[in-house]
Amino acid sequence: MHPLFASATEARGTPIWFVNAGDAESVLNGFGERERNFAAAVGFDGKPGKLLLLPALDGRVAGVLFGLEKPGDLIDPFRPGQLSSLLPPGIYRFANAPHDTKLAALAFVTHAYQFTRYRKAEARKVRLVVPDGIDGEDLSRIAEGVSLARDLINTPANDMGPGDLEAASRTLAKQHDAKIELTAGTKLEKEFPLIHAVGMGSPRLPRLIDITWGQDSDPKITLVGKGVCFDTGGLDIKPSSSMLNMKKDMGGAATALGLAHMIMAAKLKVRLRVLIPAVENSVAGNSFRPRDVFTSRKGITVEIGNTDAEGRLVLADALALADDDKPELIADFATLTGAARVALGTDLPAMFTDDDALADEMAKVGLAENDPVWRLPLWKPYESLLESKVSDTNNVSSGGFGGAITAALFLQKFVTAPSWMHFDIFAWSNSNRPGRPEGGELMAARALYALLSKRYS
Repeated sequence: MHPLFASATEARGTPIWFVNAGDAESVLNGFGERERNFAAAVGFDGKPGKLLLLPALDGRVAGVLFGLEKPGDLIDPFRPGQLSSLLPPGIYRFANAPHDTKLAALAFVTHAYQFTRYRKAEARKVRLVVPDGIDGEDLSRIAEGVSLARDLINTPANDMGPGDLEAASRTLAKQHDAKIELTAGTKLEKEFPLIHAVGMGSPRLPRLIDITWGQDSDPKITLVGKGVCFDTGGLDIKPSSSMLNMKKDMGGAATALGLAHMIMAAKLKVRLRVLIPAVENSVAGNSFRPRDVFTSRKGITVEIGNTDAEGRLVLADALALADDDKPELIADFATLTGAARVALGTDLPAMFTDDDALADEMAKVGLAENDPVWRLPLWKPYESLLESKVSDTNNVSSGGFGGAITAALFLQKFVTAPSWMHFDIFAWSNSNRPGRPEGGELMAARALYALLSKRYS
C-alpha cells in the first residue's frame, strides 16, 4: 500500500466533507449551530479549492470542509488532490462522496509528489483512509507508476543519459523478476541502423533496451518508448529556447516504464515486452547529417530530411522489432512533434490507430480515468509528402502542415500489426494543478492500463 494511504482498521481518520460551490448549506445543515456559525463567520462559500478546518472544543481539527465544482460546471475530478498539500498533519477520510471517489483518492497521492533528488523537501505528513469500495492496492501501483515516470522525466540529462535509462530499466526489471537484454555497439549498428545513426554523435553510446515479462502463452502486449535522453536537434540544431526542456524528450520511455510497472505489479495475464531505444542526439563531427541515407532494420531506406526529427527514426527500428513478434497490441509513446501540441495543446495527447474499436474504447476509458486522449487521422494521402528522390522515404514531410500526422504515417511504414497505437505526448505539466504538479507527467498510460486491466485481469 502507498505510504499516503491508510486502512480503515488503522485509524478512523478526521472526516472531510465535500461541498459543491454555492451550495454549502446543503452540507452545513447537517452540522450543529456552532459549526454553522463558524463557517458563516469566516465566510466559507464552498468555492472550488477552498478549505475550512472545523475546530473541536479542545482545539483540534474536528472535520474539514472542501469546495468542489457544482454539477453542471466544468468538473475537475482531481480537485480533491489539493487536500494533500493543504491539510495539517494527520489521517483523514472522505465523509461523503466527491465527484469521483477513485480519482479523488488517486489525486490525493499524485498531488503530493515531490522531486527530491537535488533538493530536500519535508515529507507530506497526511494520509488518507482508502474509501470503501476502492481498491487501494491498485491505486497504489498506479501512483507508483506515475511517480516513477515523473522522477525519470524530471531528472536532468547529465544524470539521465542512455546508460542511466538502462539502469532504471534494470532496476524495474529486477523488481518484477523480468528479463532484460541490451543491444549496443557494433551489434546495434548492424541490427538497428537508425537507432545507431541518431546516437552515434554522442560519447554516451546509444542502445536498445528490451524487457520481457510474463508467460509466452499469454497474449503479447508490446510497449515502445522514445528514449531520447537529450535532443539538441543534431546538426539541424534547435534554438536555445526550444532546447531548454529537452531533458523530457525521453518522456515516452518513462511512460512505457511507468505503465510496465502497473501491468507487472497487477500481474495482468499478458506477455509484456518493453522496447526503449535510448540515445542522445548530439552535435559532433560524427553526427548524422541532413541528406544522409540509412537502411532501417525493416529494410526501408530513409533519407534524413531533418536531424531534429530523430524520434521517429529510433522508434522505427524499435517498432520493426516489436512487429517481428506479432503481438496482439503494440503501443508506442513519444514526445514526437510540436505539431501535436499546436493542434491539441499540452494536456491532450494525440492518438493514432487504424483500429476503430480500440480507438473508441481508449477514448472512453481516457475520459473515465481523467487521462484523456484525442484521435487524429492516419490520413493516407499525406504519405506522398514523405516521398524522397533517392530513397524509399524521407523522415520529414515536404510541407509545413500536418506534422503530427506525417510523423505517424512514417512510423506506420514499420508496423504491420492490426492493433497498433501511437501516442504523441507532451509528458510535462506546465503549471501546478490538482493531482498534477509542475514538471514531468505521465500521460495516456493510466488510460491504457485501465483498458488492459479490463481485458486481461
